[in-house]
Amino acid sequence: MMSKQIIQVINPNTSVAMTATIGAAARAVAGAQTEIIAVNPAQGVPSIEGHFDEAVAAIGVLEQIKAGRAQGASGHIIACFGDPGLLAARELAQGPVIGIAEAAMHMATMVATRFSIITTLPRTLIIARHLLRQYGFEHHCAALHAIDLPVLALEDGSGLAQQKVREGCLKAKREDGSGAIVLGCGGMATLAAELTRELGIPVIDGVGAAVKMVESLVALGLSTSKHGDLDFPVRKSLSGQFERLN
Repeated sequence: MMSKQIIQVINPNTSVAMTATIGAAARAVAGAQTEIIAVNPAQGVPSIEGHFDEAVAAIGVLEQIKAGRAQGASGHIIACFGDPGLLAARELAQGPVIGIAEAAMHMATMVATRFSIITTLPRTLIIARHLLRQYGFEHHCAALHAIDLPVLALEDGSGLAQQKVREGCLKAKREDGSGAIVLGCGGMATLAAELTRELGIPVIDGVGAAVKMVESLVALGLSTSKHGDLDFPVRKSLSGQFERLN
């Protein structure tokens, strides 16, 4: 019988409400032997919508990775579509670390030859393009669309952001020739199942995709390689506020 595993799901922003949304999406797909711990940093940015936000949030991600290791986490998920601090987190972690953009893009290529991405603000489209190139999926992505609302609009209770995500998905299916759609924000995580049923094509949430990837890697006995650049950080004295990462 498979032993119980703990997967730490890190929302890199400080929004407790969004962490709850992300945690619910992760638990909805997790196996019976998986415990989900959804966390967010106490300090940082309330939402992540640019390179500056990602740089600030990356420190909080690393702090949570350290805490997760102490709690016995089998693996970790960075639940922001920019995958902030991903490679640094892999250096610090023993188990696998998966970013939700990376996970969603991988999954999309397994069920369709082309996919579209629906994200929040237009400026984040550029960051998504950088990731497509970095992960090698640039030629698989047919188009990117922004709902032109900030991340926290997904948590304001009005339903406007969710409706715009739905409209964006319908437009992508109609105009892009894509076989799948990737939701480009952790705050959209709980919308995937309903949109998949409505549109009749796979709508992929990176949180759920990342959970299944971590579960699979752990089941296969695969951890983050410590040979080469993802070895643990070189031991050195950190000063000031960074001492807590020692």
